[in-house]
Order: sequence, then C-alpha cells, then structure tokens
Amino acid sequence: MSKIAKNMVCLWYDGSAEEITDPDPAAAKRAFNAMMTMRKIDIAMIEAARRG
Repeated sequence: MSKIAKNMVCLWYDGSAEEITDPDPAAAKRAFNAMMTMRKIDIAMIEAARRG
C-alpha cells in the first residue's frame, strides 16, 4: 500500500480561494482559521465561518 503525502495537491480545487482572500480581513481570517482546523476540507463550514 502506498503512502499519501501530507502536501498532496487536491484534484478538485478549481483555483478559486475567494473565502480566504476576502477583501474583508476579518472574514478572510475566520475562513482561514476554520479551514486550518479541518482534516478534510468542508466548504460549507468555511463559508459559514466567513459569514461570521
């Protein structure tokens, strides 16, 4: 069985990072901090964190 690298590129990522590059620094920070706690990325939770 092969090991998966921790920094493996996500194949579904479309290049859009609008949640963590929001012009509102507080919203971007909330989204980024939420994302950094996730083992698997949950877009709905990131969007909810961004909204506050």
